[in-house]
Amino acid sequence: MKNSQGTAAGFSKTEWWLVLAIVLVAIGLRPGIVSMGPALPAIIATFQLSHAMASMMTAIPDVLMGALALPTPWLVRRFGVNNVLMFALSVLSLSMLVRAYSAGSGLLMTSTVGVGAGIAVAGAMFAGIVKASFANRAAFIMGIYATALSLGSTLSAGLTGWILQTAGWRVATGLWAVLGVIAMVAWWQVIRKSVTTRAVNVTSTQAAPSRLPLRTPVAWMIALFFACVNFLFYAILTWTAAMYQESGMPAAEAGAVLASFTFCFMLASPVVGMYSRHPDRRGWLAGCALISTIGLAGMATPGAWPWLWVPLTAFGLGGAFTLAMTLPLDHTHTPDAANRWNAFVLTVGYLIAACGPFIVGRMRDVSGHFESGFQLLCLVSCMMFLLAFTLKPGQAAG
Repeated sequence: MKNSQGTAAGFSKTEWWLVLAIVLVAIGLRPGIVSMGPALPAIIATFQLSHAMASMMTAIPDVLMGALALPTPWLVRRFGVNNVLMFALSVLSLSMLVRAYSAGSGLLMTSTVGVGAGIAVAGAMFAGIVKASFANRAAFIMGIYATALSLGSTLSAGLTGWILQTAGWRVATGLWAVLGVIAMVAWWQVIRKSVTTRAVNVTSTQAAPSRLPLRTPVAWMIALFFACVNFLFYAILTWTAAMYQESGMPAAEAGAVLASFTFCFMLASPVVGMYSRHPDRRGWLAGCALISTIGLAGMATPGAWPWLWVPLTAFGLGGAFTLAMTLPLDHTHTPDAANRWNAFVLTVGYLIAACGPFIVGRMRDVSGHFESGFQLLCLVSCMMFLLAFTLKPGQAAG
């Protein structure tokens, strides 16, 4: 990669603008989902919703993150990266505001669809952006991207409840739309200053429409690995605090344990992304899966040390998440192919992952405790460990 305006990190000035914009976009992509958790009791009371209906506030975006990953490569080829990303961020920000100030449950759910659509389309584009602009540093940049996603999650999880107590749920959830506006301003600066994204637009627009890698075995293995990571992530995020409260832990401490999960997940992303440099990442993938399996085995043991096992699980999953997002780039040659593989992986992964919280919750209803649910999660992590050995880069697409 040419670097006429080299920096200490090896990036040119225009590349640094792109990295900054990627970070700001990523920070704004999770609060629309995560902020709903602390606000759900107040929303239920306002609209007299059942808990099943209220769960759609987080389920709808998760499903859309899978379903809308498929048409995103076509949108990029047809309209260009910049246009599609700016539109997605606009839909996300506007929908968050409409949802926050909805007068009825119908508009509440409709605007949630808009939130999920904005998150889904924007998130599905970054494999192609990174492939075009940072092909030799894909794992490092995807690590930064994953860290920024986790940072947005951590901020919204930690601050929404406090804002809700002082200003109400509408302000507490609508305020996060500001992050989308900031991301739009940052990307506009990239459009004005950088030739990098213009190159992505030309490549994507001129590429001939191609099929998803449905007949490529390694693509299915990557999708299943990504599904395992997110199945575990969303189930743990949903039920960890409740499990420890049932065991007698005070609610404040259980919330702090959950915060340690989010923080260590965030910490692992840049660390693993920085040191995993070889395209054959099977050793790193298996190592991260093994760490999460050990942590989950500890979490599934009643009375075990949560301050050890929860952060350990988070570190393994955080590293695995970063690497899983990098795998479509390792197996493709062009930005368009990376987008198609990424769309396939996101579709399969998120649709399967959406089942995680429901299955663990259902097992809790049947058994009366969370132990069996977390034992299942431990088995899923073992499956992730075995899948890691199938992911040797072979035939690349595009």
